[in-house]
Amino acid sequence: MCQILIIYTGGTIGMMSDPKTKALVPINFDQIMENVPELERLNCRIKVHSFDEVIDSSNMSPEIWGRLAGLIESNYDEVDGFVVLHGSDTMAFSASALSFMLENLAKPVIFTGSQLPISAIRTDAKENLMTAIEIAKAKKNDKVRVPEVCIYFDYKLFRGNRAFKYNSSKFEAFRSPNYPVLAESGVHLRFSINDIRQPGDDPLIVHKGMQNDIAVLKLYPGISPKVVETIVNSDVRGIVMETFGSGNTTTDQWFTDLLKGAIDSGKVIVDISQCKVGTVELGRYETSKQLKDIGVANGYDMTFEAAVTKTMYLLNMFDDPNEVRRWIETDIRGELTVS
Repeated sequence: MCQILIIYTGGTIGMMSDPKTKALVPINFDQIMENVPELERLNCRIKVHSFDEVIDSSNMSPEIWGRLAGLIESNYDEVDGFVVLHGSDTMAFSASALSFMLENLAKPVIFTGSQLPISAIRTDAKENLMTAIEIAKAKKNDKVRVPEVCIYFDYKLFRGNRAFKYNSSKFEAFRSPNYPVLAESGVHLRFSINDIRQPGDDPLIVHKGMQNDIAVLKLYPGISPKVVETIVNSDVRGIVMETFGSGNTTTDQWFTDLLKGAIDSGKVIVDISQCKVGTVELGRYETSKQLKDIGVANGYDMTFEAAVTKTMYLLNMFDDPNEVRRWIETDIRGELTVS
């Protein structure tokens, strides 16, 4: 019989309305089990690890990602798959981070949560939890169906480092416009086999460290030299720059000079688009050619969440900014499509 480890970090799925204050308060996993008696009917053993203090996902951090990676490492040989219960607000950041931290992953790590507490009458929590477990234990010919870090939400399974939260008021909270869904849940679970990464034979390597000394530069028409200078000259090693369209920026000389000065000083600047669909094409237009010339890294079609966490991961791996830039532009966990 298969065994699944559920890691309960917190989030809306584990909330209940306080009878006195009516405010949502955290509950323990035993209370979650009481609200989903169907879990007893699953043909697998469920092992549970609850954080001592459940976490609102707005308080998620690289340190907690390291704890999650360590839990997966210490239980990896004993279980068939993992389900991580997590608040939806930063779920895509955590799923992206874990995808990079778990090198050579060959078992499912499925993040899920809900938009309504599990105790609510119309909750989406039960379906999300039940199907996430079904996916985590799914095998064919004795091989796991989805050996990836994923997000399952509202009948769809997404690659974790390709998804982002786009809606806070509908059950359909996540989207992945630049990569197909890996599975859909209906009467049957249908897996998109050709879109799922397959592991090699190398053993799992767990990287628990992330360097969070990065900044974000989001461009807008009329951005001032003072704002850009403050960000690019700050005491960080990496900058994720959200640009226009296919990676375009102003061609004003002051802007190019500031970016070049930052790169020459050893900083890594990653260009991703503010558009949710499409990819960065450095050099396609004059407004991005100068970026390529001065050494800005091409983030291609990475989500903001993937760009941030991949940069943190690579800065922890390499001291040489040229190595960081090289790996930023390389697909290492299915997070980008090189055009």
